Amino acid sequence: MQQTRLDTARIRAARKMIDPIFLDTPLYRCEALEPDLGCTVSIKLETANPVRSFKARGTEVVASLLADSGSRAVVCASAGNLGQALAWSGRGRGLDVTVVASRFATAAKLDRIRALGAGLELVDGDHELARERAAAIARHDGIRLLEDSLDLETCEGAATIGLELVDATPSFDAVLIALGGGAMATGVGHVVKALAPEAEVICIQPLGAPAMTRSWRSRRVVTTDSTDTIADGVAGRRPIPAVLDDLLLVADDAVLVQEASIIAGMRMLLDHAGLVVEPSAALGIAAILEDRDRFAGRHVVTIVCGSNVDVDAYHRWVGAGAAPIHRF
Repeated sequence: MQQTRLDTARIRAARKMIDPIFLDTPLYRCEALEPDLGCTVSIKLETANPVRSFKARGTEVVASLLADSGSRAVVCASAGNLGQALAWSGRGRGLDVTVVASRFATAAKLDRIRALGAGLELVDGDHELARERAAAIARHDGIRLLEDSLDLETCEGAATIGLELVDATPSFDAVLIALGGGAMATGVGHVVKALAPEAEVICIQPLGAPAMTRSWRSRRVVTTDSTDTIADGVAGRRPIPAVLDDLLLVADDAVLVQEASIIAGMRMLLDHAGLVVEPSAALGIAAILEDRDRFAGRHVVTIVCGSNVDVDAYHRWVGAGAAPIHRF
C-alpha cells in the first residue's frame, strides 16, 4: 500500500495517551438486525463513553500533547461532537478550549459544550463558516487551531478503533464508515488496509452532503455550495486535499445514501439493537438497506459513531412511517 500521512506505530502509541474510558468500546454481532439486512452484522459501538461519540479518541491525543508542551489554549470548529470531545479532554488537563459552531447546530450538542466548560462562539452560517472563524481566532490570539481530519492526531486517534476491530474480530468482509471530514475513514481505513487488507473499506455519505464522495470518485477536490441532510455530523462542503489524498489510498468505495434510508437505519438500530443514534451513525445500515445484494451473506462491521441527537427531532424521524428505499 502507498503511504498515507498516518503511521501505524504512532497509532499504537496514541492508545497510551487516550483515557481508557474511550478505549475498547463494545464490539458484538447483532443477530437481531440480520434477517432484515441479509448479512452478518457486527456493531462497533463508539457511543458508550462520556461524550457519546468517537471524537474523544482524537481530542485525547491532542490535549495530551498540548498539556505536555505547556500550551494552554486551543480552538476548533465543530458541528457539535468534536467540540464536546475537546471540551472534555481539555477540562481534564486544564486547557482553555474555545469551540466555534453554527448557531443552527443541534442544540443538545451546543448545550453539552457549554456544560463541559468550553467557550462557545456561534456564527450565522454553516460549518465551513465556523472553520473560517476558528482559524481567524487562532491567528489573532496566537493559539493552537485544531482542524479535524487535517490534524493527524484526530485521524490517528480515530484509527485506534481500527486496531481494536482487527484485534477482536478474526475476520470480516467489509467495514462501513461514516464519511464527513475523513478522520475516522482515513484512520480506520489505514489500519484495516495495513493489518486486514482483504477487508473492504466502504465509506458512506448522505446524498445531500456528497462533497467528499464526489471528490473520491473524481480523484480531485469537489466542493458544493450547500448541504441538505439531517446527518449534521458529516455535512461538509469543502474537502481537505491532504485528507482526500489519504482517503484515495485506503477506501475501496464511497457511496451516497438517501435521507429515507438513514431514518430507516436509525429506526432499525432502535427497534432491533436498542440503540438511540444520531443520523451519521446510521449511515452504515442505510448503505446495506440500499444495496442488500452487495452485502448478502457477508460479514459486515458498521461503526456506530455518535448518539448526540436532539430528542424532539429524533422522535419526529423514527416515529414517522417507513419510507420507501431506492438504490443509488
